[in-house]
Amino acid sequence: MASNKTVRVIVAAIGIPVAASVVYVGGWLLAALLALFGAVGAVELYRMGGLGGLRPLTLLGTVGAAACPLATFALLPAGGGMAAGWLVAGAAGWLMLTMSTAAFTRTAADRPLGSVGVTLLGVVYAGALPAFLLPLRHAPDLASGLAGMALVFLPLVTVWVCDSLAMEVGSRLGGPKLAPKLSPKKTWSGAIGGTIGGMIAAPVYGLAVLDRVEVVLTPWQLVVFGLLVSIVGQVGDVTESVFKREAGVKDSGTFFPGHGGVLDRLDSLYWVLPVATGFLAIVGVL
Repeated sequence: MASNKTVRVIVAAIGIPVAASVVYVGGWLLAALLALFGAVGAVELYRMGGLGGLRPLTLLGTVGAAACPLATFALLPAGGGMAAGWLVAGAAGWLMLTMSTAAFTRTAADRPLGSVGVTLLGVVYAGALPAFLLPLRHAPDLASGLAGMALVFLPLVTVWVCDSLAMEVGSRLGGPKLAPKLSPKKTWSGAIGGTIGGMIAAPVYGLAVLDRVEVVLTPWQLVVFGLLVSIVGQVGDVTESVFKREAGVKDSGTFFPGHGGVLDRLDSLYWVLPVATGFLAIVGVL
């Protein structure tokens, strides 16, 4: 029987090239992959909510989470430029259906307000936040699909470097805990080391990759990008740890063998992608 470490390596060796290929192709294929992750992530969150005593409307929430990336791509020029009114109408209809379903299927003891709240959280957290990856991949002014792929990997690489250095520095230096009640293993030294790593990684990535595909960002813009992404990524990591701690589980799921669930793998990116997209829009890249 393969060890857990072997399984992790095999899954990563298969999953990373497949994910990179899907990002390169983009379009509806990428939206569909994000929809799958949205649905699975929502189910994982609803499972944790159930362990915490809530009764989410799992079917409605799963459909809503899967619809978010698909609707996001449909709004983009690359996806046909659907009128935003359709999105507003669809979201309002989904919310009214969810609230009425809770009203007719949950008693006061079942906490219908909590049911609607956790259901909506699953849609926004697992479905809507990762959909911000699509405007990065399909920014209309980029020179090529390769440029879109490079832009997507800017926050991913920055977060990976930040997480890796945070773990390494924290384990070597130790020191005061960052949030002892929320995530006991994280230290201030690790958080600071990871943030510095992210601030270095972003401009290095810009020089090595973005300049070659004509994505124009100044070194100082990339330093600020690295700072923001590193901070919010670590906050996102701690936030998901809080959810798991409340539910009493080590991992959110088992979707990625040896790596845990979708929420475990994407916890930082749920926070990072909206911030990255907003920052790049402000500086004129999107």
